[in-house]
Amino acid sequence: MKLWHNPVVQGSVTVPMKADPERIWELVSDVTRIGAYSPETFEAEWVAPATGPAVGARFRGHVKRNGRGPVYWTTCEVTESDPGRVFAFHVLTNGRPTNTWKYELKPGDGVTEVTESFQLAPVLLLRVYWALAGWARGQTNEQGMRRTLDRIKAQVEGGA
Repeated sequence: MKLWHNPVVQGSVTVPMKADPERIWELVSDVTRIGAYSPETFEAEWVAPATGPAVGARFRGHVKRNGRGPVYWTTCEVTESDPGRVFAFHVLTNGRPTNTWKYELKPGDGVTEVTESFQLAPVLLLRVYWALAGWARGQTNEQGMRRTLDRIKAQVEGGA
């Protein structure tokens, strides 16, 4: 008998962009620029000795949850870094991954499909939270991902 069914909690948003995938990847992998795009993470910095998006590199993100608060710093670790294709990182809590965020880039005929996604770690406390209030957080995540990608799209398509 299973006492706890552990479905994968995840979500994603895809936005087509008329831009080169390498240009888009430069923006999503430069965590020091996240404040220009994200409605929640308003700044980030690489944690020494890291200076850029290499697998294993760590950075700290300064978050204003739901765009209102609470405000806190979180440590993240890069898990995938393939220029022009994918950039992903774990959000760490007490040194353990609790959430994975990923940007996947799929070039086409003059358009790059950019997908931002998240997936919660299979941690019981996170599953309970998601079961009770996840619908609201899921909507917030989806809106935030769409806003982030729309802001990136405006920059890469506008030439800024």
